[in-house]
Order: sequence, then C-alpha cells, then structure tokens
Amino acid sequence: MHTPSPRSLLHAASTGTPLELDGRHLTLDAVIAVARQGRRVRLAEPARQAMLASRTLVQDMVARGETVYGITTGFGALARTHIPPAQVRQLQVNLVRSHAAGVGPPLPTEVVRATMLIQANALAAGYSGVRPDVAELLVSCLNLGVHPVVPAQGSVAASGDLAPLAHIGLALIGEGPAEVDGVVLSDGEALARRGLRPLDLEPKEGLALVNGTQVTTALSALAVADALTTLEAAVVAGAMSVEALRGSHRPFAAAIQAVRPQPGQARVATWLRALLAGSQVVVSHQDCGRVQDPYTLRCLPQVLGACLDAVEHCRAVVAQELNAVTDNPLCFPDQRLVLSGGNFHAQPVALAMDGLKAAVAVVAGFAERRIYLLLDGTRSGLSPFLSPDPGLQSGLMTAQNTAAALASENKVLAHPASVDSLPTSAGMEDYVSMGTHAARQAAAIVENTGRVIAIELLCAAQGLDLLRPLRPGRGVAQAHEAVRRVVPPLTADRPPAPDIERVADLVRSGTLGRLLRDAARRDP
Repeated sequence: MHTPSPRSLLHAASTGTPLELDGRHLTLDAVIAVARQGRRVRLAEPARQAMLASRTLVQDMVARGETVYGITTGFGALARTHIPPAQVRQLQVNLVRSHAAGVGPPLPTEVVRATMLIQANALAAGYSGVRPDVAELLVSCLNLGVHPVVPAQGSVAASGDLAPLAHIGLALIGEGPAEVDGVVLSDGEALARRGLRPLDLEPKEGLALVNGTQVTTALSALAVADALTTLEAAVVAGAMSVEALRGSHRPFAAAIQAVRPQPGQARVATWLRALLAGSQVVVSHQDCGRVQDPYTLRCLPQVLGACLDAVEHCRAVVAQELNAVTDNPLCFPDQRLVLSGGNFHAQPVALAMDGLKAAVAVVAGFAERRIYLLLDGTRSGLSPFLSPDPGLQSGLMTAQNTAAALASENKVLAHPASVDSLPTSAGMEDYVSMGTHAARQAAAIVENTGRVIAIELLCAAQGLDLLRPLRPGRGVAQAHEAVRRVVPPLTADRPPAPDIERVADLVRSGTLGRLLRDAARRDP
C-alpha cells in the first residue's frame, strides 16, 4: 500500500475544496483522495445538528437513570453489570484503555487516514449519540496530519474492529502514540504539536469510537480501488502478450461475447479489440496454420471479465459500508429510542473481501501462465527466456520463478477467512466474521498480483521488441512505450528486481488503465 509523506499530506490539505461529511454521501474516490492525497475534510452543518439531537437523547436517558447497554451498563458479557451515574464517564475511558490490545506491525498511514475518515462520516450520520466534538477531532487530525499508531492485528471484526479502533481512541484521549511530521509521539504530544486538545469522553463516546467496522472497511476500500487498477493493467498486459505471442484476435469478436451476456466479459473484449486495433503483427501470421491459442490468450474476456464482475460487486458492497453506521447501541431521536443490535458484525464486507481475494488471485495465476508461454521458446517462437544471447545469458528466466512464487502465495492467502470463527467475550460474541483478516489478505493479494502483472509487462515488452519492425495494435504500442519509459530493453543480463519494481509502480499509478480507456474511446 502507498503511504504519502506527512509533508505532502499537509500541503494537499491546505488546497482544494474540502470534502463535507454528512454520513450519507462518502464515496470510494473521496476515501482515496483523503487517505492518499490529503484532501481536506469538514463536518457538514446538518450533520452537526443530527449529532446534537442524538446526543440530547443519550443525556436524557442518563439523567433519568435508564438502563442502556454500554452507557449505564458494562460491555459484552458484562452487559448485566449496572454502572452508577458517577462512573459513566470513567466507563468510557476504561473501555478505550482496556480494548487497546492490538499487536503486530502498525497499519499504513493511508489505512489509518481512511479509517478515521469513515469513522467521522459514521458519527456524522447522527445515530451514535456523541457530541460533534468527537467527529471534529477526527477531522482536525486528518487535516493537520496527526495519525494514531494502530497495530494491524487483533480484530475479529464482529463486535466491530475493537482493538485497532481502541488504539485510535487512545490517541484521541491523549494516551496513545501518534505520528506527526514523520515522528511518533506519545501521551497527547502529537495533538499538542498541532494545537489540539484531547477528548474528555462523555457517556457512549468511547463505545462509539471502538464499536464499528471502520478498519475492515478502510482496508477493503483501498484494496478494491487497487484491485480495479491492477485488473485494468492486467487487460493491457494480456493484450501485449497476445501480440508478442502472435495470438489470434478472433476470440475477442463482439459476436462471440453477445451470445454469452456476461457484462465483464463483453467489457474486457471491447477493451482488447481497442488495444489491438491497427495491428501489423496479426496480419503477419494470419496464415500460420495455428487453429487455437491456449486458454490464457483465447479466454482473456471470459476469465478477466468474470474477475472484473466479482471486483465490481465487492466495490458495491464497500460503497454501501462507507455510509453505514455500525456502532451499538444506535440512537433514533425522532422516535426517542436507543436500540441495541448487530451492525458492528462485518460479515458483508468479510464475504466481499474473500470474493476479492479469489478474483484477484485468479488474475495473477492467469498472468503467470502467459509469462511461462512468453519465456518458453519452443512455444513462443521467440528467443528462449527472451534472452539476448541464450545460454550465455539467462534473460528473464528467473522472473517467472518470482511470478510463480507470488501466484502460489496468493493461493494460500485466498483461503476464505469469513468461514472461520472463534467465540470471544465469554461466548457473547459467539460467531465472528474475521473480516479484518480477509481485508488484510486481500490487500496482500492485490500487491502480489500487481508485481505479477509487472513481470508479464516486462516479458511482453521484450517479446514485442523481438518482433520489430512489425508494429502491434495502437493501444498495445502505447503500452509498450509506457513500459519502455521506465525500463529499457534487455540487451544483456541484469538484475530483474529493480525493473519489476519500476513497472509495478507503473501498474499502481493507473497509467495503463487510463491508456486502456483512451484506446476504447478512440477505437470502440
């Protein structure tokens, strides 16, 4: 994942139109803009009024001494323990402290920023019973570059992302570490450096901060965005391989797709036709006698199209969750009700992320087989291992080993996390989603797959070099030029690792996706 520097975030936060949070209209693009580009954020005025209304309801219930889960009772299996009025504030502080049990490496800054944004948006909807001050502090931290240090492990994503969210809450009350200006400070020093005061938690506010799905959703949002970028690059890489391997264009004909009405398949075939339009390579082998190509060429629309449909479904699930209120209990001031439920259970997102894992793992495995074909001189008709001097030089031989290693690792990570469960909280939380596991694994698979696609791009570009002076399709030629701008042709053995990383950066940049869309507009 990408982690912008604090300086770049602060610069971006000082420019542009702020994003208004109202709990209803947060989009995936907005999450990316805040998490990665430092877009400024502010709380919408209607949201402030909605928060005040639900806050008044909580205050009234506390004043009347009513029994309300997590406000005048303990938590989880301790819900039957009544908390006297004099201790309801201490209850919230104790909750944040006791639940900050995360372990492992810290989450990337971009994930923490996305989490805080989604938290603030959920609170802004006005169903959590907290003061606007809570959302305002989250917003101020985003705008001023104060980022709590949040361990990555410890959530089962069913009573919300309790442990990681508690680490954010701990920083907000001035008791946990946070990063500012690239330096990790403790005990409220990061807040003080930006002139911010820690929260003094009121009834319900600690619970609202820790009892949601925002970490799982933040990880998922970034993974979905990156998966779509990677999938577009995979289509471009596939088209380059078709040309380098002198494959047929006929399987991409619109007539074939029309009799199997799968939207992703039709879309990928359209992209491939646009990328391959104007090819001299296909003309050169139209009488070659080959009847059919291997599936990894012939079935590009069917396989990548199915993966695209799966990722689009995941995007829809995550888009809904971005505007979900997932703490407990929830406050409905119009009905004068505080209701306890289970919106904190992350099963919808967990299942979606397991689907994302499978789809993107397929993309990597599919690409690895084309890499194998490109490097097998007896199948490709190209120089063995695309070597400038086979035998003396090994060319890109071991790059395929790396692609195979990454594709195999993806298969392990793709095991569904959402079918697992271990009861927690003395059995009160008796079936959990493990959604944070699924989202973290999805992010890892997407990152691995980006590098597999980078290796295919390297190999396909080298193959196209060997076919000169024949010119590939217009879109493929532009993609080849994009690769060559960051990596020169292989003229003698050199370590492939730096080349792989440079092309992986190209994949992550979205350049190839923009090229694909431009080709589709030019050659529909």
